Amino acid sequence: MSIEILLNEFKVAASSPNQLLKKYKDEGKKVIGVLPYYAPEELVYAAGMVPMGMWGSNNKTIMRAKEYCATFYCTIAQLALEMLLDGTMDQLDGVITPTICDTLRPMSQNFRVAIGDKIPTIFLAHPQNRFADWGVQFCIDQYTNVKKMLEKIAGKEITNEDIQNAIKVYNESRAARREFVKLANAHCDVVNPIQRSAVLKAFWFMEKPEYTAKLTALNAELAALPVCDWKGTKVVTSGIICDNPKLLQIFVDNNIAIAADDVAHESRAFLWDVPECEDGLMALALQFKNIDYDVLLYDPASAENRRGEFVANLVKESGAQGLVLFMQQFCDPEEMEYPCLKKALDAQNIPHIKLGVDQQMRDFGQAATAIQAFADVLSMQ
Repeated sequence: MSIEILLNEFKVAASSPNQLLKKYKDEGKKVIGVLPYYAPEELVYAAGMVPMGMWGSNNKTIMRAKEYCATFYCTIAQLALEMLLDGTMDQLDGVITPTICDTLRPMSQNFRVAIGDKIPTIFLAHPQNRFADWGVQFCIDQYTNVKKMLEKIAGKEITNEDIQNAIKVYNESRAARREFVKLANAHCDVVNPIQRSAVLKAFWFMEKPEYTAKLTALNAELAALPVCDWKGTKVVTSGIICDNPKLLQIFVDNNIAIAADDVAHESRAFLWDVPECEDGLMALALQFKNIDYDVLLYDPASAENRRGEFVANLVKESGAQGLVLFMQQFCDPEEMEYPCLKKALDAQNIPHIKLGVDQQMRDFGQAATAIQAFADVLSMQ
């Protein structure tokens, strides 16, 4: 299958989750909505159900969710609730609500109050200190609760073998996505920022074996091409989410390619495989323990600015000339981290720009001006 056809199929999947949800339901499958971040989707898959990522929307306006949310909640969380209230996600059989950040923690209760009567909500509290043995055990206990509630919805037991099979499927997907990110950098003349985003975004909506099979085919086609001699500029993107095609079109218009990313919606979601372990729940908990360099997670060595250096090194190692930070409005972890991130970038003489964004943005004029000016600066280096 040609690269163009495969890229278009990912584009369709990324832009039409509602159609995929209807398709799954028409096929008699149960679907579980999964909010950010780091929910153990493997348990949903192990239960024979389809996980459906919920990362807000670029096409909706917050109306009903205002009745439940403070105005300073990020739009990702608010728009996820909006879609549950306006009927968009009525066909879901359940929703998993993690509590990683200060917005999602209270929002989990808002979800229960707002939709608990029509859609079961599964509360997931990850351990703040995930490194200690008792932190790992707490994570196992939480995942066990999630497993029990999924079993109730699915009407079947989730065995350890089911979990192990799911882990294998997901690790294969993570490996394919990591390979795609590298190939997209090597062939940025074929995969532009909009297409790159669509390929990675489609993961959240497609059934995983189908997604991985298509991505493996795409990777093979890309690997067969000669590495491009890119004449434009390359950047690394950072932030929670950067999936708006109108915003990414600015990159295309200014001949900017994305060499790599430090985006929660993209590469941060597949950097760490689930380790091999006889106990599936233990393996999932150990994966969460192993996750590193994430602004949303506790780092006992944060004073060493390890994460800032990680991002700066990512820019250097990917061959990018600078970093574009898309900072979600009202995201406290990102705002508090920025001075340390800037310090690490400045120490390695890495140019960067910081753009405030949210999913209610419709006018990208200011962003276009800033990105164009940044591209001009990078091109002169």
